[in-house]
Amino acid sequence: MNKGPWGSNGGSNNPWNNGNLENDDNVKEFKPKKKGDGMPPIHFSLGIKVAIAIVFGLWLLTGFYEVHPEEQGVVLRFGKYVGTTGPGLNYHLPYPIENVLLPNITRENRIAIGLRADASHYEYSKKNYRDIQSRPDEAVMLTGDENIVELEYTITWKIKDSKQFLFKVKDPEITVKKAAESAMREVIGQTPIVNALTDGKRDIQNHTRTILQKLLDDYQAGISITSVQLLRVDPPTQVIDAFVDVQRAKADKERLKNEAEAYSNDIIPRARGEAKQTIINAEAYKEQVINLAKGEASRFSSVYQEYKLAKEVTMKRMYLEAMEEVMSENNKVLLDDKAGSVLPYLPLNSINKQAK
Repeated sequence: MNKGPWGSNGGSNNPWNNGNLENDDNVKEFKPKKKGDGMPPIHFSLGIKVAIAIVFGLWLLTGFYEVHPEEQGVVLRFGKYVGTTGPGLNYHLPYPIENVLLPNITRENRIAIGLRADASHYEYSKKNYRDIQSRPDEAVMLTGDENIVELEYTITWKIKDSKQFLFKVKDPEITVKKAAESAMREVIGQTPIVNALTDGKRDIQNHTRTILQKLLDDYQAGISITSVQLLRVDPPTQVIDAFVDVQRAKADKERLKNEAEAYSNDIIPRARGEAKQTIINAEAYKEQVINLAKGEASRFSSVYQEYKLAKEVTMKRMYLEAMEEVMSENNKVLLDDKAGSVLPYLPLNSINKQAK
């Protein structure tokens, strides 16, 4: 019979008891105890349960939030967009499951381009311009007629779509600024410098706003451009004197041209009218002379016919008519040739007065 190392086989001196470990006290210390082996069950007291319920309820209450009239609620679930809520009392699952962002959708934001200033408090005037530092890298642009001009302007914008505004663009303000610079350069590049400096500013503002809004819509930025305002449009300071001289010369040229055209428009019609009146007067004089000559000729013919019929009578009548025509307008003094030696009296004073 084989014996184990501890003596006889199956003897009580074998610590493993013939391979049966359940009877070994050392092994029993490391065996997990089964339910009911003497370990007491865990029981929560009523106070703990109530406290847990209160904490849970308070946690649920943290999901209530208020959206003000000027705001819009954007609900996120684990950082992902869920929905948008309007003004009033709303609810979302408590943090960290859901949270809400409240962007202001009515506030108008301003961006100044071409100058260093706080655009939200900036009001352009000659008085405070010396405190504003211009930015040539943003202000200097090339016009449509290849002249250089400096522009300073502001862009006013607000949120129109909160979802796009928060998730489609990384930095909305920089996006608006860069897009505005691009739009303004495009418009100025199609505009002559004279229009940019004078009466074309309103068209520049409106055209820039249209292009800028289209760019932001293409970017899905969720931004609405409310206005584009030009603050200053000038030639570069280095050439402004020469530019003013050129513009003054052009203005003088236009003024002289307009004056010449006005004089031409006045003198030419007047000369044409006077020429036409002269022609009309000449035609009338012509007709008058012709008719007078015809009348005299007809009268002479009539007298001649009568003369042939009665020469003595006709000659005497003609003599009397001629004397009547000559003497009717003159003062006459009749002298009697039979007065003899009586000296005639001539009223020379009265005759001279009548003659005058």
